[in-house]
Amino acid sequence: MIRAPRLFAIAAAFFLLAVSSFAADSGTLVDREIHSENLTHNLIGVDPTRKLTIYLPPGYNTSTQRYPVIYFLPNPFGGHHDIFDQHHAAELFDRAIAANQIGKFILVSVDMRTPFGSTWYVNSPVTGNWQDFYIRDLVPYIDANFRTLATRNSRALLGDYIGGYGALRFGMAYPDIFSVVYAMHPVGTGSGVQMLVSRPNWSAIANAKSLSDLNSDGFTPIFASMFQAHLPNPAKAPLYFDPPAHLINGKLVIDSAQMARLRDNLFIESLIPKYADNLKSLHGLKIDWPRSDGIWDHVFANEALTYKLNEFGIPHEAEEFNGTWMNGTSGGDPYWDGADSRVYNEVLPFFRNHLDF
Repeated sequence: MIRAPRLFAIAAAFFLLAVSSFAADSGTLVDREIHSENLTHNLIGVDPTRKLTIYLPPGYNTSTQRYPVIYFLPNPFGGHHDIFDQHHAAELFDRAIAANQIGKFILVSVDMRTPFGSTWYVNSPVTGNWQDFYIRDLVPYIDANFRTLATRNSRALLGDYIGGYGALRFGMAYPDIFSVVYAMHPVGTGSGVQMLVSRPNWSAIANAKSLSDLNSDGFTPIFASMFQAHLPNPAKAPLYFDPPAHLINGKLVIDSAQMARLRDNLFIESLIPKYADNLKSLHGLKIDWPRSDGIWDHVFANEALTYKLNEFGIPHEAEEFNGTWMNGTSGGDPYWDGADSRVYNEVLPFFRNHLDF
């Protein structure tokens, strides 16, 4: 007969074993900050100290193993921590690793926003040198401070929405740093059917005395951040860009030279001829997008992009799935929420098949 104290001790031992086993099967989130000289000489008040969150896989703290790294570019409408706070990404990653959807990996999410919106992932005398920050500061910092597999074959880019655009830009420009790219619902890939000049409030742009004067609607700040990135002009305060159109006697007139400059610098489709060989060298490239996105531009532009990639003989995967941007099975984000989330079923297995673990 087992006495009560003995029985209690056995139960406690099993409880501690279960807790330690659960902890061993859970990843860890680490919050850090990194200061970048590449961002100090901006004109719009960008903080050169950037926040980042690193997901470390189960067992990281008790092993000497090195891991591949997925660099995540979040949608700039939210914070870099949103996938963990709102979509429980750490738990999703843990579950995917346990189910062999993917091997153990590190994921890095960094704040890439400006006070006015997206950086558009380029070097700009107005917003800062974001491309240099990512490649010269962030990647070396992660390799120096965490047990990574520090080769291109073990580095991937994952981006969401405008972050998907950034993943494509970094992937095509730096195939020596990254070997796999997955762009979820990328925007800015091409012109589609809605023109660049149809969305901004051109009267607000013409009469602005400060950046805050452009906050009259949701579209104008987005396009103003685009112009600051791709049409920068440090001599034109307070907006610091050359607009691609002007109102003259109440009529919108296109500036042909600036529009050509914007299209050449912005659209992924326009950049493909320059970077085709780089894209061909990737070990994996995939884009996807929801068919029922209310902004038709995104749908038609991504359809055109996959044809352009085919024209240049660039191996890739492309998928148009049934749904909208924020309409998953549970009414949330189709990429992160619900039992059939695309990150779990599509994105992570894609990295499993193309990354070196």
